[in-house]
Amino acid sequence: MQLQALLSGFVDTSHDFTITGLCLDSRQITEGQVFVALAAADQSALMNVQQAVARGARAVIYDPKDVDLSNWIVAAQGKNNTVNSGVFLAIPALDTQLGAIAARYYAQPSSKLDVIGITGTNGKTSCTQFLGQLLDACGIIGTLGWGVWGDLTFTGYTTPDALATQTMLAAFVGQGQRTVAMEVSSHGIAEGRINSVRFKGVVLTNISRDHLDFHGTMAAYIATKQVLFTRTDTEFAVFNLDDALSGQFMAVVPQSIAIWGFGIIKDANTAFDQTTFVARKQFVYAQHIRHQADGLAFEIGWQDQLQTLQVPLYGDFNVENILAVVTVLLALGESLATIAAKLQMLKPVNGRMQRFGNPQSALIFVDYAHTPDALEKALISARQHCKKALWVVFGCGGDRDTGKRPQMGACAAQYADHVIITDDNPRSEDPASITQAIVAGFQRQSTLNAAHLSVIHDREHAIQTAIGQAAIDDCIVIAGKGHEQYQEINGQKLPFSDAQVVIKLLADTAVA
Repeated sequence: MQLQALLSGFVDTSHDFTITGLCLDSRQITEGQVFVALAAADQSALMNVQQAVARGARAVIYDPKDVDLSNWIVAAQGKNNTVNSGVFLAIPALDTQLGAIAARYYAQPSSKLDVIGITGTNGKTSCTQFLGQLLDACGIIGTLGWGVWGDLTFTGYTTPDALATQTMLAAFVGQGQRTVAMEVSSHGIAEGRINSVRFKGVVLTNISRDHLDFHGTMAAYIATKQVLFTRTDTEFAVFNLDDALSGQFMAVVPQSIAIWGFGIIKDANTAFDQTTFVARKQFVYAQHIRHQADGLAFEIGWQDQLQTLQVPLYGDFNVENILAVVTVLLALGESLATIAAKLQMLKPVNGRMQRFGNPQSALIFVDYAHTPDALEKALISARQHCKKALWVVFGCGGDRDTGKRPQMGACAAQYADHVIITDDNPRSEDPASITQAIVAGFQRQSTLNAAHLSVIHDREHAIQTAIGQAAIDDCIVIAGKGHEQYQEINGQKLPFSDAQVVIKLLADTAVA
């Protein structure tokens, strides 16, 4: 692509030549690429530009508000060095425009795909993974990585940066994928990472407290999430009608977009209003849920059709996730009978109520629950499969929302019989200060409950203690890290996996 064709409408330039790509990482620049210089948290933006030019960047685009190159360009040109071969173009608000620039470079890849954007506090990963299993030729972008189901490359982000997102979408087009299931985080919306992604459908799983260290207030968090549902080029939107805040999101949806709803019918007094959705034939429901040793059994209905399902998943929240996915598939034109047949083959998602155990151990679930709402749902779900005492092992991440810590402590005290508070990802914080805040919430709630409390900072030792002390008919929930393969401590990512620790400990007990 020619430089002028790429940047027309973003910046005027008399320079024109063929460029070979776009790159955000100065260490990865190759000859002929355009380096995208965004603000760097460590104030190294200028150094990054210098490195990119030295490695052969043909042009540099930058936001003059974030990156000041004026003095350096003048000084460098005076020395007649390699900067003379480069073109430096200032583009205001580059971070929000990068998605459009990248989409143009890759010939608008999302317009050639059915992209389903899934947002919400909890359930995004499960829903994208389920869609990746159930749809033919479906790409996945999310917390567990990008690629196709069973072959994902980890990125470290729920929603990658705008350039990476467009690069991935272009790769999916090249691979012949037809659909993409994409997790859309509130950070991704706020930072423009999904700008110029055309979504065929969007989904709201649920809304509860999360990321208030970034957004400040719940109102701001909700407002950010709502942006995904205001686009006029989307064909359909799917909402969890059991969520009390779903109405705030439906209110911002343009009239041209088809609205679908789903919910669990618990009794005749089910809270949500089905009338409008039934009339539109766009209401999907579950009923008669049974919690079994090998998972969930329930009926799923749409219009005058009813199918009975059995899936190797645990917890009513997974019924909601299944409903969200079924609703998307119906909106895409699949029949309920076909969907039900596919669901019988569904596989669990790593780190999402992932079940472990052997005949000599308690029933164990490893789950990513790291918010008060998610922890509550995980514990309620585990209780439904627990014959005797319920244990929970969890902590809270450092350098993140501090207000949720006492709430999660109170939640553990309310729903569990034995609570072991441990380190999650303390990052740069003192682990003791994190656990103290959790304990404070536990103690306020424990005046009403008789849960037993322990604090064991070493996470592996905490898990070992729970498995060693729990009886065979007990149940243990190890919450907070789920699929993660590391633990962040003092700037280091140390190898650590809850699941692998559990597998090792269970192997030891089986041998013993």
